[in-house]
Amino acid sequence: MSATTANAQILQFGTSRFLLAHVDAFVSESLASGASDKKIMVVQTSNRPEGRDKARHLAAHPHYPLRIRGRRDGQDIDEEKTVTSLAGCLIAAEQWPELEQLFIGTTTHVVSNTADRGFEVPDDDSPHHEVPASFPCKLLKLLHARFTAGRDGVTLMPCELVVDNGQVLKRLVLELAMRHYDEADFNDWLMSRCLWVDSLVDRIVSEPLEPVGAVAEPYALWAVKSQPGLEMPCRHPDVTVAEDLTPFEKQKLHILNLSHTYLIHLWRRQGLEDSITYVREAMAEPKLRTPLEALLDDEVIPVLAAAYPELNLDAYKATTFERFENPFLDHRLSDIAGNHEEKVKRRLAPVLALSTEQGIEVPTLTACVAGYGG
Repeated sequence: MSATTANAQILQFGTSRFLLAHVDAFVSESLASGASDKKIMVVQTSNRPEGRDKARHLAAHPHYPLRIRGRRDGQDIDEEKTVTSLAGCLIAAEQWPELEQLFIGTTTHVVSNTADRGFEVPDDDSPHHEVPASFPCKLLKLLHARFTAGRDGVTLMPCELVVDNGQVLKRLVLELAMRHYDEADFNDWLMSRCLWVDSLVDRIVSEPLEPVGAVAEPYALWAVKSQPGLEMPCRHPDVTVAEDLTPFEKQKLHILNLSHTYLIHLWRRQGLEDSITYVREAMAEPKLRTPLEALLDDEVIPVLAAAYPELNLDAYKATTFERFENPFLDHRLSDIAGNHEEKVKRRLAPVLALSTEQGIEVPTLTACVAGYGG
């Protein structure tokens, strides 16, 4: 094992700009502060030529710029950092033996962000292929190789935007293991020796930098569900370990996402599609901002506070508004207007249901949901 990979104990599936600006940035700052010593080996898994070009650049130049642009704690921020947490990058289709050797010998943690369809497995895919096509089969092949080598399990921390993502991945990998290996000892090892950790991620990474790098907002969150035996791969102020992720999920869905959806409702109802384009412009327009603030302060936050008293919802609302006001971010209202009726049902209607349980009157929310058949 080379000196450059000896501390590459975090294996990362995905080269997305989100991971470059989120997990990789946290690990970089944790290393710089001396709070941790694990570096990251990135695995490029897609067949896209541009993805492989990016991977080759990362392998040759593992340090890259991260530009932070936006507003946090009342201050406008426009600064550039250098992320130094990568030990290298491997292309799965071209370097599988090296990847497998690293996974068996060095890996302690696995992180992933494989996009909306990353957990899908084609019918003809298998961990017995020389290089499986899907992320779950790649992961299973590596886990079986580590088990066969007599090594202990690993900690798996998926970052895909799936509720209970760690448990979803665990069930998927176990189903595949029973189908393709049917080894009781291996199944037991997957269940008892590996930790499958749920997490919630949140950061707007607005654009890439070429050839490698990213532009991101100052706000970031990696909320990780605690469980016995969990050792975090890094320490950072924006990384939180919590007993329950539900409150974090609810405040994101029913304050940040709800606010987006209510802005679209107001934007369309008031016929402002031609005059206001971006979220930051909507926040500067009293016709949109004032009723949004009233809905949150008078109805949504009181309902959520009764259900989740442990959360500081006023602070989260203030942070959300800062993010919406980001002067550097061109976040188009038209981009968040898709599937609007479905979003009303997912983001607003559950708060209405909670209000009924708690006996809290929410007339504006009631009228809005009713307008979409709720």
